[in-house]
Amino acid sequence: MQNNNMKMFENIETKTKVYLAIIAIALILLCVNVTIYIIPSIVLYFAIILYTVWVYNKRKTEISSYINELTINMDSAAKNTLINSPFPLIILETDGNVIWRSSRFNKEFANVGINNYIDEITKEIKMDIDNNNIPTVDKEIDIDEKTYHVIGDYVKIKQKDKRKTSKYMTILYFIDITETKELLNKYNDSKTCVGIIMIDNYEEIIQRIAAEEKPQVMAEIEKTLYDWAIKSEGIIIKTERDTFVYVFEQKHLEEMQNEKFSVLDKIKEIKTSEKLQLTLSIAISNEGETDYERYQTANDAMDIALGRGGDQAVVRTNGKYNFFGGKAQELEKRTKVKARVVAHALEELIENAENVIIMGHQNGDIDSIGSSLGLYRFAKTIKKDVYVVNNSKSLAINSFIETLNEQEEYEDIIIDKSEALAKINSNTLLIVTDTHKKNFVEIPELLDKTENIVIIDHHRKSADFIENAILTFHEAYASSASELVTEIIEYGTNDIVLNQIEAEGLYAGIMVDTKNFTFKTGVRTFEAAAYLKKYGIDIIRVKKWFQSDLESYNVIADIVKRAEIINESIGISEYEEKDKNANLICAKAADELLTISNITASFVIGNLGDKVCISGRSIGDINVQIILEKLRRRRTYYTCWCTTRRNDN
Repeated sequence: MQNNNMKMFENIETKTKVYLAIIAIALILLCVNVTIYIIPSIVLYFAIILYTVWVYNKRKTEISSYINELTINMDSAAKNTLINSPFPLIILETDGNVIWRSSRFNKEFANVGINNYIDEITKEIKMDIDNNNIPTVDKEIDIDEKTYHVIGDYVKIKQKDKRKTSKYMTILYFIDITETKELLNKYNDSKTCVGIIMIDNYEEIIQRIAAEEKPQVMAEIEKTLYDWAIKSEGIIIKTERDTFVYVFEQKHLEEMQNEKFSVLDKIKEIKTSEKLQLTLSIAISNEGETDYERYQTANDAMDIALGRGGDQAVVRTNGKYNFFGGKAQELEKRTKVKARVVAHALEELIENAENVIIMGHQNGDIDSIGSSLGLYRFAKTIKKDVYVVNNSKSLAINSFIETLNEQEEYEDIIIDKSEALAKINSNTLLIVTDTHKKNFVEIPELLDKTENIVIIDHHRKSADFIENAILTFHEAYASSASELVTEIIEYGTNDIVLNQIEAEGLYAGIMVDTKNFTFKTGVRTFEAAAYLKKYGIDIIRVKKWFQSDLESYNVIADIVKRAEIINESIGISEYEEKDKNANLICAKAADELLTISNITASFVIGNLGDKVCISGRSIGDINVQIILEKLRRRRTYYTCWCTTRRNDN
């Protein structure tokens, strides 16, 4: 009886219980004052409780009846909706068994082999189930020149035999979005693309060709560009002597990319009396809400095109850079105005900094450490605390570091990762030399510790460059970072005197990257070497730094011996042993392959253990950087590439 009473009270709402409690308290107070009301109060209170329970049960019965009626009506409405749905519907199980198809489905796909599409969807669902994912369908498929958005959620079917594999069932909705897709494509195609076109060697052309030939050459260049723009129904406007702005609709961009920007080759066909080859740099962007924003991103893309040596098109779309062309050799700029401007700006930045940290690239080479030492002397002359980061040991610089450690001055300036992270702060000037890639620097974490970053590099610019540098001296025509640093030292306002070891480090950097002054060597390269030579460089000591031990030499010889020749001009080999110095071994082996007759390009693949490195070299028309960039986009490689013609590491 007590349990029944408790259950009876549990079913009553909390609000009603409060009312009953208040009534009980009132009756108790009444009985305390007038005792004759005790029995009538008890009878009245039980009567109130019984009435409350009766009313509650009656109301509950009415609600249950209403819910049942509503459920029946909803089931009927749901069934009617399924049968008369304006969308094609199909109910099926994961094994491909079709339970039911709507009349609209049968009508829509009467003349289509729809079973093949259903089988494909079923296969995907089975894969999801095998991978323990909740099976859902949300995809677009093309059926008979129409596009459908197929959606549906699978539910598990209860089975009597629990030993059987779980089965799922779903209702798939086929929503025709053909018109929506067409409108979206039409909208995207009509969006504006903004391009910038620049004649790479305009100044040289103007200076070297005859006066009477200038109008003819420029007219031919402009006619070629205007004819190319007409094909895409675009507009080209000449904004400067060597620069054009190009505006066109996005629907023509894919065609341009498929043609590999044929205008690059057409410009090269223009003849001049001085046998100069004309080249263009093109930067195109479709990113940004306004045309001005697209122009700004196109400007950024142009910086990359020029940083990679010109003669190419760079397209910025969907947050990525795509490169086309880039076959011509970089043109040496004879003016040294930029070097002088950079030297003065760098002096000012060093003077305002609390300290200076100089960092090269991972697995540093002699150009990286040599240019770092030159910058060390540049900053030390301004009386600042300067440190050079060297976080790894490499066969390429071990001999040089040993020679450096013999001199007392350099004992405390070469620091590792932990020391560098401890010394850097927001007022530190961080100078990055011989690389511009944020993921290729010696210690990437240092880039986040300060906003005062300077970049000095000579490699062709890539898409993963350091974006927040306050000063950049990036010249793709230069032979090496050591050449650029030598020019900065030469044109600084302070009287900078290099130590012999520092001059030898810079000289060695130039020698390595030019392969002993045989590749990518211009007038300014020899001028830089001549400037360094006056410091009494010991050439014999420098050459000894490049010597390999017998074991390494035998490994390189074995790699060359096992090389395969493709198309009678491309040498390919591999270094299978796990070796932390595999990148250096591969680089030397690739160099050796180029000494073989008729070989114009070489590739050597090495095993770093957890990564793969590929070293590429070229002395012909093959641009190995473009090849290796495509490989890197498709796989997660650690790539160490270099062309002997362009020296791109």
